[in-house]
Amino acid sequence: MSDTEGKSRKSSITSSKSYEERIEAVNCISHPLANKKSTKKAHKLVKKASAAKHVRRGVKEVIKGIRKGESGLAILAGDIYPLDVISHIPILLEEKDIPYIFVPSKQDLGAAASTKRPTSVVLVKDPKKGFEGQDLYDTLMQEAKEYVPKSA
Repeated sequence: MSDTEGKSRKSSITSSKSYEERIEAVNCISHPLANKKSTKKAHKLVKKASAAKHVRRGVKEVIKGIRKGESGLAILAGDIYPLDVISHIPILLEEKDIPYIFVPSKQDLGAAASTKRPTSVVLVKDPKKGFEGQDLYDTLMQEAKEYVPKSA
């Protein structure tokens, strides 16, 4: 394989899908799902929080943080399969009164969290004074709190 073939193959793999294309791959429990504008805000918040070390990424780390009593805003990826990997997290978050929101892509969430691997869940911890993404945090927190889960 020549260099040009390798580059074209790499660019086709990393070609960015539109928001609408990513929505099609979202699973059935992904509610509340962020709209296009809120998804961009969520990725920007995760990037700023990751730079300031205000973030927990991954299922095991987030659950450990929740059990230790940490609070904040949870951002979950909507395209996780098998569903059992994250199906217990929204229930745990509701029990601890931690607002959460879904975004369509685990690849984008991982990239925003400054990791090379796709990330299924990120907990943005309550920011300390002087956090530059405070306005994004407040906006997304308000949007996530507006969602009231339906009882069966």
